[in-house]
Amino acid sequence: MSQDGASTALDGIAIIGMAGRFPGAADVAAFHANLLAGRDSIDRFTDAELEDCFSAEERADPAFVRARGIIAEVENFDAAFFGMKPREAALTDPQHRVFLEICWQAFEDAGYDPARIEGAVGVFAGASMNTYFLHHLAADRAMLDRFTSQYQVGEYATLMGALGDTLATRVSYKLNLRGPSMGVLTACSTGLVAAAQAVQSLLLHQCDMALAGGVSITFPQRRGYLAEDGAMCAPDGVCRPFDAAANGTVFSAGAGVVLLKRLADAMADGDHVYAVIKGHAVNNDGAEKVGFTAPSVGPQAELVMTAQAIAGFDPRSVGFVECHGTATPLGDPIEIAGLTRAFRAGTQDVGFCAIGSHKGNVGHMDAAAGVAGLIKAALAVQTGIIPGTAHFVQPNAELALESSPFFVNAAAIAWPRIEGPRRAGVTALGIGGTNAHLCLEQAPESAVRPAAATGPEILMLSARSAAGLATARAALAARLRAPDAPALSDVAHTLRKGRRDFSYRAAIVAVSAEEAAARLEAPDAATGEAAAAPRPVVFLFPGQGAQYPGMAGALYREEPVFRAAIETCAAALRRAGGLDLIEALYGASPRNAEAIRDTYLAQPAIFAVEYALSQLWMHSGVTPAAMIGHSIGELVAATLARVIALEDAIHLVAERGRLMAALPGGAMLAVRLPEAELVPLLRGEVALAAVNGPALCVAAGPHEAIAALQRALDAREIGCRPLHTSHAFHSPMMDPILPAMRRITAGMRFASPAIPYVSTRTGSWVGDAECQDPEFWAQHARAPVRFADALATLRARMPEAALLEVGPGRTLATLARRAGGKPVVAASLPEAGEDASPHDMMAQALAQLWVAGAAIAWPDIAGARRVALPPTPFERSRHWIEAPAVSREAAALPPPRPARTRDPSHAGPAPYDRPRGRHRRNRIAVGGLHRCQRCRNQLPGTRIRLVAADAIGAAPTQALRHTLELPPAERRAVQP
Repeated sequence: MSQDGASTALDGIAIIGMAGRFPGAADVAAFHANLLAGRDSIDRFTDAELEDCFSAEERADPAFVRARGIIAEVENFDAAFFGMKPREAALTDPQHRVFLEICWQAFEDAGYDPARIEGAVGVFAGASMNTYFLHHLAADRAMLDRFTSQYQVGEYATLMGALGDTLATRVSYKLNLRGPSMGVLTACSTGLVAAAQAVQSLLLHQCDMALAGGVSITFPQRRGYLAEDGAMCAPDGVCRPFDAAANGTVFSAGAGVVLLKRLADAMADGDHVYAVIKGHAVNNDGAEKVGFTAPSVGPQAELVMTAQAIAGFDPRSVGFVECHGTATPLGDPIEIAGLTRAFRAGTQDVGFCAIGSHKGNVGHMDAAAGVAGLIKAALAVQTGIIPGTAHFVQPNAELALESSPFFVNAAAIAWPRIEGPRRAGVTALGIGGTNAHLCLEQAPESAVRPAAATGPEILMLSARSAAGLATARAALAARLRAPDAPALSDVAHTLRKGRRDFSYRAAIVAVSAEEAAARLEAPDAATGEAAAAPRPVVFLFPGQGAQYPGMAGALYREEPVFRAAIETCAAALRRAGGLDLIEALYGASPRNAEAIRDTYLAQPAIFAVEYALSQLWMHSGVTPAAMIGHSIGELVAATLARVIALEDAIHLVAERGRLMAALPGGAMLAVRLPEAELVPLLRGEVALAAVNGPALCVAAGPHEAIAALQRALDAREIGCRPLHTSHAFHSPMMDPILPAMRRITAGMRFASPAIPYVSTRTGSWVGDAECQDPEFWAQHARAPVRFADALATLRARMPEAALLEVGPGRTLATLARRAGGKPVVAASLPEAGEDASPHDMMAQALAQLWVAGAAIAWPDIAGARRVALPPTPFERSRHWIEAPAVSREAAALPPPRPARTRDPSHAGPAPYDRPRGRHRRNRIAVGGLHRCQRCRNQLPGTRIRLVAADAIGAAPTQALRHTLELPPAERRAVQP
């Protein structure tokens, strides 16, 4: 890449998903809102909240600071969601649990279900020290001994929740991810170094997506600290990056993760892209600094210049840098000096690039700090709004901002006007000197262009409980009412392709975001609990009598798949009999209304529409597991099952209709009687034509004979009604056409069914003997239709099947409901004269099938993209092991003294190098045990040496490491 600012459009790594939990923010959206508002999210604690950790005397110390950023409800976790037993969840470090949850949410934010991702997904992540184990488990000697013995006998799994090594691999295991999975531990730069490692893995094609992030939650969360002059922590509990009054940082809990993907792949897949990582660099300060914990100007400048060179960024094109910015008196000036040196390699301009630090809002989140900065910068690049730096009033003179390329904005501002895409940098500096810098660029326009809506959309939501589903509905409704709501078609696409289907479901059909929100909030929205196993779908094809002029006309005009099938059938019909089916169905002539009722056109029309509908349904992802066709509808089923070729089927239907139309007219009468009670009442040429239900049959015969039957039934108060037909189908009046039908079917080829279906001629599953027998098809128009028997046969084998009527009206759907039970039944098209859109009917049917648990292979839609939507609600409950109770003797001891912290940017020996006598006040004997005054844990040994983790730089958490100094034969270390 060139240094003039130009870069290849598809180079880089896209940030397609993000998730996190931060002080004062349960998710990224709340975090971003807090940043834009300049909110301080650090908690200030009351005496009641601290009395379990600190004595009244210590709390009264003027140097005692009651400030820390915390994450709420970390004791709660959705163990069942991740297939964890309660005991396993309770033993697992809450850092792992929170990180596992946000990794799932990052996938959902990107619009992906991990189970549907075909490529390899990597995981790169790190966490702070496991103080949950230290304070809640290892402090109990009996529990520790039990764990140790279990480890020795091979029950290693009981310790998995305590090992930081398993943070990334646990995510890979629980979400079935097959890419590289590894822990990253570089102290404060962990989260950003993890992102850099993920970028490297993607560029090397070791994986196709990658999760990268960090988490830091240490215990107890609610605690304070004693500040001292020159220490790392702010004496007033306020973090003021870059400000003249900056005097230290405030430590916090936090967790963040991003989902990354190669930009070219993301654009091809229609992914939502927050920003693009165009360059990255990681280095170490080495030994050219005053101390191990001190930063260094030169290596930081080299870091930024390397990342910008890889990205092809001219420093003058960068509008914002999210700095490490801890607000320490020495750390901030060194960081800005390094940045200035890097930018001066490309420009001498001053005051054009904003710098900021989220630590003013949420404090220092240790292992999560770097990824939080990446999330903040990505959102700034996406939105064009740079959040302000909280508590900034006047610049620190040591920064020399007036002669640098940088300025600090106290409040949110619009991105500085420059030519080209918005560009930003993110820096994270780790204690020990491992530093990272990433260069971000605005996503290409084609990656953020919304898809155009084409009609009613189906919005599908699911959860693992009714309460969770209600929460999901409310959250999506709120998102759709937001000013920046995504296109409804993209929302529908994301929910279809990018969400796991859980058992509690809701689906609504809408044409606008406003309508969708209202329906989601309505109490009568279509909801249900899906079957445990995917529910099969059975196509029901109605027979003659359901047709009407213009049926499915909107589908013919607007659905290419439907139109192509109709035109194929029409061409075959013209070859078979010279009829113009399209004109009869969709022409403007008023004579078409009468023509479509005539048998010679009605049967080809009903066949063609049902065949075209079946093609549209299968294109929409609904494949029949079985079929039933009523009379002429059975020919559609046979054609789909490949028993009869389409051309042959059209020829047979055309000849069947022509022959029937030439017969004398007749009548048909629906009667509310069982077959056994109706047959004895039939006289002369009247015959049983259909058995549609246990107490619903059809009689057919000459007009006079049917009229006489109706009068007799009326006299006995038996319900009956005439059907609107031109002939007495399936009666002896069809006998004259049988010879011609035999000649036609004798010349046809038949095959074994590729899709099983139940014949309404026999009421049984069709086998080779029946469907390949020409006589079977010749008699098809003469024999009675046994739909009730066919339905009973189907239910005996497939009791959980959903029934979809593939044709006009709801005749068969109504018969299926009357047959008893609580079947799932849906219809495709409205009845004749019904004021309903075919698109709406099909969408409602599809929604109904999905809610019932039907497996639907949703097709890809050109132009649709995945968008960020509210995540699936977790069903959290408490999974927690309380710290062991302190003995009565130990309880009488003085309370612990808070750990003091030190600014690692200051020269001088690190606290852990100080003489042991410095810590003598922390030693006390209790019988055969010794007790740590800081955390009140009883430990065996002769002496205890306590070292604050904050001081050694391993993780600024103020959790303590306990080292037991015993005789050589008994010496051991108790550490997490």
